[in-house]
Amino acid sequence: MVRPPLTRQERERGERLARTLREARGERSMTEVAATAGVSVETLRKIESGRVPTPAFFTIAALAAALGITLDSLADTRIPTG
Repeated sequence: MVRPPLTRQERERGERLARTLREARGERSMTEVAATAGVSVETLRKIESGRVPTPAFFTIAALAAALGITLDSLADTRIPTG
């Protein structure tokens, strides 16, 4: 299955989400955060690199809990409308 290329907006959204997660992770290792969230290190790596601009809700919820941040803070990474 070939995935269509990401749109500019999808790439930008992925980059904002990635930046927010990296900042929240701080000095903690990817391995530590991934294990706490119950996701693979590779999944976290892909999200933090912006290659997965729309991760599953439950993945983001688990990462937010592991990082001690709110889902509201991650919602701020959306592209403004209007």
